[in-house]
Amino acid sequence: MSAWGDFNDAPSLPWEEDGAAINHGAIATFLEVVFGYCDGLIPVRGFVDQGQGIDTRPHNIWILADASAAQLLGTYAAWAAREGTAVYVIPGTVAEHGQARAEHVRQMQAVVVDLDTGDVEAKLAHLIQHVGAPTLLVESGGRTAEGAAKLHAWWRLTEPAEGQDLVRLCALRGEMAEKVGGDPHFRSAHQPIRVPGTLYRKGGVERVVAIRQHDPQREVDLAEFAEAVAAMPYLPGHALHQASPQGERPGLDAILTTPVREGAQDGWTRFQGASAAIGHFIRQVHEGRQTPDQGWEAICGYNAACLRPAWPLDRLKAEADALWALHVDRNGPPLLRADGASPAAVPAHTLGALLDDTSPMPDDLIGPRVLTPGGMLVLGGAPKVGKSDFLISLLVHAAAGAPFLRFTAPRPLRVFYLQAEIQYHYLRERLQQLRLDRDVVARARNTLVVTPKLRMLLDEQGVPLVAAAIRQAFTDAPPDVICIDPIRNLFDGGPGGEGENDNAAMLFFLQSRVEALRDQVAPEAGIILAHHTKKLSKQQVKDDPFLSLSGASALRGFYTSGMILFRPDEEETPRELHVELRNGPALSPLLIDKAAGRWVELNRRDERLVRKEIGRKLDAERLRKHDVILGILLDEASEGRLYPMMQFAEAFENKAGLGSKHTIRERLSVLATKGFVKFRRDGSAFGFPAVRSRFGYLCVEGMTLGGGVESVDPTTGEITNTAQPVLPSHFKCAQTGNALDVENPEVWVYPEGVLDDLTPEELGLTPHSSRKTSP
Repeated sequence: MSAWGDFNDAPSLPWEEDGAAINHGAIATFLEVVFGYCDGLIPVRGFVDQGQGIDTRPHNIWILADASAAQLLGTYAAWAAREGTAVYVIPGTVAEHGQARAEHVRQMQAVVVDLDTGDVEAKLAHLIQHVGAPTLLVESGGRTAEGAAKLHAWWRLTEPAEGQDLVRLCALRGEMAEKVGGDPHFRSAHQPIRVPGTLYRKGGVERVVAIRQHDPQREVDLAEFAEAVAAMPYLPGHALHQASPQGERPGLDAILTTPVREGAQDGWTRFQGASAAIGHFIRQVHEGRQTPDQGWEAICGYNAACLRPAWPLDRLKAEADALWALHVDRNGPPLLRADGASPAAVPAHTLGALLDDTSPMPDDLIGPRVLTPGGMLVLGGAPKVGKSDFLISLLVHAAAGAPFLRFTAPRPLRVFYLQAEIQYHYLRERLQQLRLDRDVVARARNTLVVTPKLRMLLDEQGVPLVAAAIRQAFTDAPPDVICIDPIRNLFDGGPGGEGENDNAAMLFFLQSRVEALRDQVAPEAGIILAHHTKKLSKQQVKDDPFLSLSGASALRGFYTSGMILFRPDEEETPRELHVELRNGPALSPLLIDKAAGRWVELNRRDERLVRKEIGRKLDAERLRKHDVILGILLDEASEGRLYPMMQFAEAFENKAGLGSKHTIRERLSVLATKGFVKFRRDGSAFGFPAVRSRFGYLCVEGMTLGGGVESVDPTTGEITNTAQPVLPSHFKCAQTGNALDVENPEVWVYPEGVLDDLTPEELGLTPHSSRKTSP
């Protein structure tokens, strides 16, 4: 401001001598109302009023919004008066010198309406009736065609508006002007306005821009004021839907193709036409039918083709931003499609640059290359194959940063699991039934967030709702993985309503719904989609598993990796998991199953290649004999009978389907090797003679003899019957077959590794056995 100090000693001007001097008090009052709470720089603009015969370029300065602002602006106003320049300000603060565009404005603290046409007093009365009296009322110096003073009405806010509140404030200025017939240019944040206390000289007429009324106690809350403006009716004759007497406004189809000329020559104004067209394209963008770039391109195209003359791009942008803010405020969060890169922004690299780039590869979210940053994994499987159970286990391990089968996560991942199949109580039951390491569960407790069954579609209303839920679940950092289970229950094929079998609908769902959701919350997150498969023969699935994915084939061309889970044999529990990778080498199929509540990978070398049906029946028969033999030994002991191995085989030959004595003896030998049967050599404690057998009497876990032993309590005389346990003294060594002494008969110990190889039935799910545990 030092450059303007040269004007402080300027000689008195004629209008100062006539009493029309610069009103420094009015300038100070204006600055307090419009900038009193703001920080930053005030853009001051000096324009020569028309009709003076002077042609100079604008003079712009920036002054700090602090206690010195009134003095500095007064000095500038005195110089401007001498030069024949009118003084304007942009009623908002910016951060740096040279900034004066709408996007540069950081704070505003007052709402203004410029009443410059028609019955100004009636418009003012309408505003006062519905939104209350203004804080500051300024006569701008101009006169209407009827001779009335043009007015600026200011409402001071309780605090400065910033960010989205600033956009909302500009929208309010436009809405108020629209409803009472004010100047619509104040939808733009950078629209300048005259400063009270300075001179108006338009058309050769000199007047001081004067304050008519000032209420320093009058302040309004932005939200409450916005409600009052929304409730305020249009001043009669100014509703947008009313046609001008000169003609009728065309419908929406005609709006996009009908030129509209300056000065309402076509019965409606350029502002009305631009607002209608901009509103149409804003709705297209808000509903996800166009990207923001496509919407802006369409608005610019309308401006160039239909507005005569076209609006400046900065005004067009300000109008679009204000209408967008108003539309979002009224209709909720938008569904934004990911912007497509413009031709100039399409990345391209030479072969040499790619060959020379040796920077580290980004870490896989789930390795090896199963889920990469920004990638998409599709898990397919038939209903009831265990797809959701498998997926939950995968997500829990990923959330804990723990390995799962062959898949690994580099660290604990933040996972949002959007599932639409399992209701809350059954979901918690399923999660509680998972047999996972306690350390894995502890690490995943807060990093895996799961929804119960949802009754919604992932459409223009659903995407913002889910995005809000994700942001609420992960407030500190965005998620690493977003999982949707299943596609079918949340599918939205777009405005045509087509189903998942339509390629265009599938692409719309993946691009405009799934990827739009990711773009809103975490552009680098990986996506996992659970999907159903078609009903194909087992051979067809084995030949090309990924052809079995249900719905349109566009899905397979879109994802970066896929998994198919299916049962090769419906009568057996093992499943095959086929993995297809676009960003890495193929993985060999996995043979997996659930053992003891956990997913495990089975050794394919143990899989039968021929006569599978007969082998399965023989396995089932061996398991049946296992259970029958243990059951008979327990039942016989409870009736007071113990047996050596050969004597048991001869006694129960051809009973209970056990076969010959040789078959029974072979089964007993196998059970003894596996630790299910042990031996007691000395039976004298139970009234049995000594035996010559190498091992002794057969003994199984939990065996008791007869009806028990009576005992008398010496104090009370109470007689109790206590079961007499039969504890082993020897066991068969699994390596040498020799009889070895049992170290602690009270603890039943199985050979190392035996339990790991057993089926769920052998582990304790048969009627005569209890659940086994490793030592």
